[in-house]
Formats: sequence, C-alpha cells, structure tokens
Amino acid sequence: MNNSITNTARLLGAGLRALLVLTVVTGVIYPLVVTGIAQGLFNNKANGSEIKSDGRVVGSSLIGQSYNLPLKKGQETPDPDLKWFQGRPANGLGSNSVNTQYKLLLSGATNLAADNKVLVQQVKDAQAAVVKDNSVPGYTVKVSQVPADAVTSSGSGLDPSISPQYAEIQVHRVAEKNGLPVGQVEKLVKDHTQGRMLGFMGEPRVNVLELNIALKELIKGN
Repeated sequence: MNNSITNTARLLGAGLRALLVLTVVTGVIYPLVVTGIAQGLFNNKANGSEIKSDGRVVGSSLIGQSYNLPLKKGQETPDPDLKWFQGRPANGLGSNSVNTQYKLLLSGATNLAADNKVLVQQVKDAQAAVVKDNSVPGYTVKVSQVPADAVTSSGSGLDPSISPQYAEIQVHRVAEKNGLPVGQVEKLVKDHTQGRMLGFMGEPRVNVLELNIALKELIKGN
C-alpha cells in the first residue's frame, strides 16, 4: 500500500515537473525566440505587411480595400468613389452571422460554376459598369479591353492587387476626376507595376492600396 502511494506520488511529481518544463519551453521560451527572430529578420512580414501613410498604418499589402462613397439614405450597396483606383469585385464575401455584435466580412469565393446564370449576370453587370465608369470625354473603354480581374472576384475576395491592364483602363478616369495630366497618372501605374515573382511565377500586378497612396501624394503635389 505504501509502495503504491509512493509510486503514485512519484509519477504525479514527474508529470508536474514535465508539465512545468514543457510550459516554460513551449509556452514561453519558444514563442519568444520565434518572435525575436521574426522581428529581427522579417519585421514587416511579422507585423502583417503593414502599409503606412502620413505616419499611420492604413492597411496591409496583403489585403484589398474598398474605395466607396458613403451610403446614401436607403442605399444598401455603396457606389465606388471614382477618383480612386478600384480593386477587384468582392462578390464572394459573406457577413458574420454568428456573432452579430461585430460587423465582420468573411473571406471566400462565390463557388458558382462558370455557366451559372447568377455568375454570368454578375460578370455582365460588372463589365458594363467598368466600361461606363472608365469612359470619359476623349477616351472610351471597349468591352474587349476589360480584363477578367475587373469583373471577377478572387478566391479569397480580398485580393490586394489588380492587373496592369485593369489599372491602365482606369487611368483616364482617375486623371479626369482629380484634374491631373494623364501622363502623370500613367507613370504612376507604371512605377507601381510589379513583375512576376522570381521572373516566372504569377502575373504582373499592381497593389491598389499602394497605388492610391501614391495618387494621394501626387494630388497634394499638384
């Protein structure tokens, strides 16, 4: 009986010591080491790839933002603020229906088939809107100029970038809305066009947030 109690106490003691050691190693030391390495070597990525403007964080280079006008009375869907470059549609985003205390958007795609009538109509409506919004006096956007990323959402619905083609057809509209020379806005797009990763992965892209921050600075300078 005494041996049984002694063995049990010894095992409990060993278990508690193991728990304490593992808690310190995996719960304190390891996170501190990893955090230290991340902050020291990959500071920007570790902090969420933050983008700053006027000394404050305005977003992340990994997550797209919307550039819309305030909702009008009785309006459910805001109109785009056409003085800014617009990102991809976000048709796949849902709303948080579990904890309604917070107005959160849920990342996701529509999961609609390519021949789904709803998706086909969404694409047609988006295409017509892109043509209408970006056609200004002296410059008319043709349907054939509208790239796929201008009328379809990404798998996450939060794509931060657009194709150079989509950025280019917005140039004249942005220039006209802000009273800027077209050449300056074209150069802005060119300067913010990123090539393929490692020269062969992915497609050329333009980060919309970074482009609009540069546009804001250009407007201030004029």
